[in-house]
Amino acid sequence: MEEQKTAMPQALANDHESLQGKTILLGVSGSIAAYKAAYLASALHKRGCDVHVLMTANACQFINPITFETLTDNKCLVDTFDRNFQYNVEHVSLAKRADLCLLAPASANLIARLAYGMADDMLTTTVLACSCPKLVAPAMNTGMLQNPITQDNLARMERFGFTLIQPAIGYLACGDTGAGKFPEPEVLLEHVYQQLCCPKDLAGVRVLVTAGPTREAVDPVRFLSNRSSGKMGYAVARAASLRGAQVTLVSGPTALEEPPFVQTVQVTSAREMFEAVTSRAGEQDIIIKAAAVADYRPAQVYEEKIKKGPQGDLNAIELERTDDILAWLGAHKTPGQFLCGFSMETQNVEENSRAKLYKKNVDMIAANSLRTQGAGFAGDTNVLTLITRDGARQLEKMSKREAAHCLLDEIQRRRNGG
Repeated sequence: MEEQKTAMPQALANDHESLQGKTILLGVSGSIAAYKAAYLASALHKRGCDVHVLMTANACQFINPITFETLTDNKCLVDTFDRNFQYNVEHVSLAKRADLCLLAPASANLIARLAYGMADDMLTTTVLACSCPKLVAPAMNTGMLQNPITQDNLARMERFGFTLIQPAIGYLACGDTGAGKFPEPEVLLEHVYQQLCCPKDLAGVRVLVTAGPTREAVDPVRFLSNRSSGKMGYAVARAASLRGAQVTLVSGPTALEEPPFVQTVQVTSAREMFEAVTSRAGEQDIIIKAAAVADYRPAQVYEEKIKKGPQGDLNAIELERTDDILAWLGAHKTPGQFLCGFSMETQNVEENSRAKLYKKNVDMIAANSLRTQGAGFAGDTNVLTLITRDGARQLEKMSKREAAHCLLDEIQRRRNGG
């Protein structure tokens, strides 16, 4: 069988999570948190978005519209009857162009008005004319947020198609501590990415991803592990979520933050990962095994710390094989399920990875080599070769985020018969 190698164009990979050219309406209401909206507007503008800020009159008491105009290069709209704009019905024109409407921060007053369809300023008039996705990020005192009236208004907005971004919990400007804190701009940005950056070609698809190393205890102090950082698996989980999948991430110990919009199951040992994966495998459409699971564990785990012997040396630790998760998945693969494994090699990459493909009955192996510059553990880039029964596809060096999308592209192409 002849293997065909094709390079993935870098430009294509870079397009997967782009917000370039998206029109964002950012609604800012009267809240002390309004200043944080300036950071969000700046971040969106830097990512190529056409950001239009609409402010309530009360919001102008907390931050000057000139700030947003400077950050976005667009006029900040407050007055419905302002004549200083191009000749069109401004609120309707913006509503038609918008890809997303984000109300951040949303005060209790703004939430109440929109919940009942009031259109008494430029912001509420424009929002009611929008047919695009609408996100609302409440920011207020804990008592105001928990008031049954506010809760009913939020539930009413959700019934009418608004997506609620849960407030953070923390120290509030009023001096209280509790729910109602405005989420950090980075959190809001993730919600924008989730809505806009990728076609939802995995909508309705259930994806399970494993990531990170496992740790096999020797005694209460020591363990056997490997150098995996988990970055590749986490990138795959995030990419699948951005593309609309229902994602479960089973992760060994890492220093990474859990990806948003993903159900994360934290485990430590190979046995715990085996149980977490196999108990969920039957309901998955795609399983991607990116974790670096330990092949061996100590046959005996000492209850107390092993002390140095008289000679200062520990001669041997007897090892036993861990459960082979990928082999189990291959043997229990359900009809239509796509199974992708990872292979980290130091020599004979394609030969060893292809043998693994057949031996463990998987559909694809994503292989890389520690000897290749830009690939391997801990780094932010990878160089993958996607190996299937009918060939091998060599990808260029790219970020692990981009590589994750290329991997999903190939899986989708094969699931769709391409």
